[in-house]
Amino acid sequence: MLFPARIGIIGGGASAVCLLDTLSQRDEIPESVTVFDPSPHLWRGRAYQPDAATLRVNAPPEDMTVRAGDPEHFTRWLEARAVFLGTRADHVDARSGITFPPRALYGDYLEQCARAALNRLAARGCAIRLVRAAVADLAREDGALVAYTADRTPYALDHAVLCVGTGEPADPHGLTGTPGFVADPYPVAQRLAGIGERDRVVVVGSGLTAVDVVLHLTAAGHSGEILMASRRGVLPSVRQRPVERAPRYFTAAHFRAVAARGERLSVADVVALMGAELADAGSSLDSVAAEIATTGTEDPVARLRRQFGLVDGTDPGLRLLQHAVPDTGPDVWPLLPEHERTRLLRDHYRTVMSLCCPMPPASAATLLARADRGLLRIVRGVERITARPSGGFRLVGDAGVQDADVVVNAVSPASHRVPRGASALVDALAHRGLAVRHPRGGVHVSRSTSGLLAAGETDRRIHVLGDLASGSLFFTFGVPSLVDRAVDIADAVHAEAARTPVGSADPVRAL
Repeated sequence: MLFPARIGIIGGGASAVCLLDTLSQRDEIPESVTVFDPSPHLWRGRAYQPDAATLRVNAPPEDMTVRAGDPEHFTRWLEARAVFLGTRADHVDARSGITFPPRALYGDYLEQCARAALNRLAARGCAIRLVRAAVADLAREDGALVAYTADRTPYALDHAVLCVGTGEPADPHGLTGTPGFVADPYPVAQRLAGIGERDRVVVVGSGLTAVDVVLHLTAAGHSGEILMASRRGVLPSVRQRPVERAPRYFTAAHFRAVAARGERLSVADVVALMGAELADAGSSLDSVAAEIATTGTEDPVARLRRQFGLVDGTDPGLRLLQHAVPDTGPDVWPLLPEHERTRLLRDHYRTVMSLCCPMPPASAATLLARADRGLLRIVRGVERITARPSGGFRLVGDAGVQDADVVVNAVSPASHRVPRGASALVDALAHRGLAVRHPRGGVHVSRSTSGLLAAGETDRRIHVLGDLASGSLFFTFGVPSLVDRAVDIADAVHAEAARTPVGSADPVRAL
């Protein structure tokens, strides 16, 4: 059954796929869906474009499914693909027993899920339109929304969902355009192909992107020294073997019930609940507290080696933490007072990201093997990296002065920025009073509906899914968060359509 809503999805990456799949599974579907995206890698985004097989997803299949309420959806897709091709690739991590498929393969899954969702919608009467252009403006006209592309072509909508992705990496050292500087490493198979086998390489950053660069260079036979250079030198934690128990205290349902009652929580309340969960599992807060406290001070390679050794350990503390933080974080975050959120980001941002975005144990093993051969160092306290007049680069940090032949930029997009491809749209929304930029990044949104927040009011027609909501929600990374927010948005769209159905005689519908 159709309901009277024309939905515009602005952006065509993983978040858009989660929303399309959610919409296509409903008993009632919108009368039309228009997707706007100029990217050459539609449905994949930057992260899952075709690339080297050495780049793997960093989460188990149940945390990568786009189907709400169906954690086995991606696993079944992998199995069906293996049967169809008559081959079974082994993507199982030997240490943890978790399947980590190549990211490009996950991109295939996203593409197929998007096409299947669009086909389901179309088969039931929903009008589908794909516009290969970015939206530069979104206005309210005659009681509806009108999206304008850069050439001012108008598209009439009743609801818009901004799924604009993460954008490009920042360039903290101003090296763009310098010979030997790789501004964006993806796709690594192309961007890193010009690095010499024995070149000394500085990788700026120490997160998952930096790990990807080291993994690819190692697989390509690179035998020169690699320096992973950042301010704190905090590597992603090592993914632990999955927890074989359901949480009892530290659950999303509990925190959602707190929110429904209009209550707030302090960090102390959250820590107490985590303590109860750990105690129930046979661990304690002490081990977890030590893990958090030493994140920025423990030698990075020693920390990596210790966590690698814990994958099969008996203490479930770290694995519980790795499961609980990303799983319940989106529900905990809005309940905390603003001053505590600010303090957590100031003092523990890298710790949280390290826990939420761990690397597979096989990746850790590769890094440790390279470090043991003297071919990988983690350099902390980086102050500046400059180009040398004679060629190459000079790095100044805690370890003194280091020279390098190549610099690969593997930092995250600046947290306060809006992706370049969406800046015109966000500027237009702000100018029209429909959006307010968030000082921590993106725009202000409501937790319950992901609707834009402006002048104290929640917009019931314009929603945000993904990193553009990071300032308000913080936990906008990870497919489970995207799926949960997609469900919230679909619920909100249905509720608004039922509350104020749009008549077919509206003049804007004819645009």
